[in-house]
Amino acid sequence: MSATPGGVLLLGATGRTGRRVLQQLLERGIPVRAIVRSAERLPEGVADDPLLTVVEAEVAAMTGEELQRHVAGRDAVVSCLGHTISLRGVFGPPRDLVARTVERLCDAASALRPAAPVRLILMSSVSVNRPARADARRGAGERAYMWALRGLVPPARDNQRAADFLALEVGADAPLVEWAVVRPDALIDGEVSAYRTHDGIVSSLFRADGTRFANVAHFMAELVTDDAAWRRWRGKMPVVVDDAAAP
Repeated sequence: MSATPGGVLLLGATGRTGRRVLQQLLERGIPVRAIVRSAERLPEGVADDPLLTVVEAEVAAMTGEELQRHVAGRDAVVSCLGHTISLRGVFGPPRDLVARTVERLCDAASALRPAAPVRLILMSSVSVNRPARADARRGAGERAYMWALRGLVPPARDNQRAADFLALEVGADAPLVEWAVVRPDALIDGEVSAYRTHDGIVSSLFRADGTRFANVAHFMAELVTDDAAWRRWRGKMPVVVDDAAAP
């Protein structure tokens, strides 16, 4: 693949999935600019990689002009941003971290008027629904549960709003920004293994499948580096689950 000569802007590179995405991209020879709050939390051994540029900053505190400078020249933006799993992280500000960042990234990319659309790849969750009840396996009970969860837990609402913005506001055929929302099921540890990608939900919310962090990272790196994979999944919300037959 040669779709990323300008490299990737990566957000959330110190998280459990983001650090694996970073390693996947560097191993594939992709230049990465990573915006992190603390460079000390980057994966061991990557800090001196000549392909990596580290920017220590709070994305939410950046001006629009600053964000544009970091997006400029990048062929893809990968966001693994999420809320810290703590009382303050879940219920404290900013409650719209993911949705607001996605909106600002789209604004930045559009303002730059790139010659080719920027690929925006967003890590999300199977708790996020596609619009218009496209996830047919969601029964009335699960929909009611998710409605209550989004009302009570700000990160759940934030993730849904980010996906809705891309699907309903940006749309699948935007000329300057193309996107994919990656939805893993219950996240677990483990090395890269066989996994499957699906258009929609494949298991009950209450009987979740497992998805390895490493497999999510591998798939997101594939979307960056494999043009065929990108054509297959752009403008969609693929669900990633581990292959049950894999060791």
